[in-house]
Amino acid sequence: MSQIVFDAPELKQLLKQVLTETLIEQRALLREVFIDALEEVALAEAIRQGQTTTLIDRSQFPLPAGEG
Repeated sequence: MSQIVFDAPELKQLLKQVLTETLIEQRALLREVFIDALEEVALAEAIRQGQTTTLIDRSQFPLPAGEG
């Protein structure tokens, strides 16, 4: 089996090229993953804030007839 040997600058350039091509080709997937991550961070922050706020009674917010 033959081996391919790269020096550091060649390897760096090759990795840049592969990463760039992958990001371009998988743009929609990358966008979806990024949005999901932001939503998770926002949800975690909302939960954290909710744990430190004062609870109120649901009856303080009457719902229209037929919705509660």
